[in-house]
Amino acid sequence: MANIKLLEQLCALHGVSGDEEAVRDFILAQITPYTESAVVDAMGNIIAEKKGAQPAKTKLMLNAHMDEVGLIVTHIDSDGYLKFAPVGGIDKRVLCGRSVVIGGGVPGVIGAKPVHLMGADERGKAVPVGELYLDIGASSRQEAEKAVRLGDTVCFAAPFDTQNGMIRGRALDDRAGCAILIDMIQSDLPYDMTFVFCVQEEVGTRGSRTAAYQVRPQAAIVVETTTAADIAGVPEEKQVCRLGGGAVLSFMDKGTIYDRAYYDLALDTAREAQLPCQIKQAVAGGNDAGAIHASRDGVRTIAVSLACRYLHSAVGQIAQEDFRSTRQLIMKLAARIAGSAQV
Repeated sequence: MANIKLLEQLCALHGVSGDEEAVRDFILAQITPYTESAVVDAMGNIIAEKKGAQPAKTKLMLNAHMDEVGLIVTHIDSDGYLKFAPVGGIDKRVLCGRSVVIGGGVPGVIGAKPVHLMGADERGKAVPVGELYLDIGASSRQEAEKAVRLGDTVCFAAPFDTQNGMIRGRALDDRAGCAILIDMIQSDLPYDMTFVFCVQEEVGTRGSRTAAYQVRPQAAIVVETTTAADIAGVPEEKQVCRLGGGAVLSFMDKGTIYDRAYYDLALDTAREAQLPCQIKQAVAGGNDAGAIHASRDGVRTIAVSLACRYLHSAVGQIAQEDFRSTRQLIMKLAARIAGSAQV
């Protein structure tokens, strides 16, 4: 069973793109006793080899990314307020008024001009990022510089809860995928497999590009989260995927046309195992598959995702049952791919 407590621990860690050290150290501690090797490459990716009951007939790489969207400090003004830039495709509409954690643990809040001082043309609009600032309670640049520095990354401060069969928390994209891969590594596997925990997915799939080049897999399963829009006011044909509908399979996104045979195999595997499964009803977004499938002489690639509401915001939401059943599907699909010779 997928481990919700493990996911909670992962979501509590600060890991904005380019600053994934805390997440990496935690994952290494979780997987090292269960792997033949677990190395960190020059980019900061973890590449782990896990022995199974038999050698694999197809070299399979399972991939999830460690990083999350966030902010980075770019300036400290004379009054001690911090200016920032987004890191990754963050939803800028949700920034104003959010509690954040800066660098090694400095609390702050994203501030803006009070609404009662705004003109009529400003109200009801998202505040531009350039007009926002971070307030850590400092009264001067000198005081602020004792706590933070330029280049510090900033993540949201958000609770983790599991009420009503859901999981709500920060950085579910893609700590949920990381939790599933850790759980697999800690289990007995039927075939040898390679597990990669990548950095910098949110800023251009950079870690996966170098990791795939080094691993040189024949096949890859990318374990991700994807946008669910099953919310009020969204027409059914634009809801993309739904919480509670099981694992999400994509046939195409903005970075990848997925291997058709693996897409069919994933659907067949879900049906035979009587696991819920749904198809992403949009050609949108992208993930590490975009870099992996075009690595070297090509890698046959499939993405298996969790439906997640409010992606790239302060708090995401997935269904507990999806978390469990997606892990089961990935385990079965991985066994079928690794255990079959390439044609």
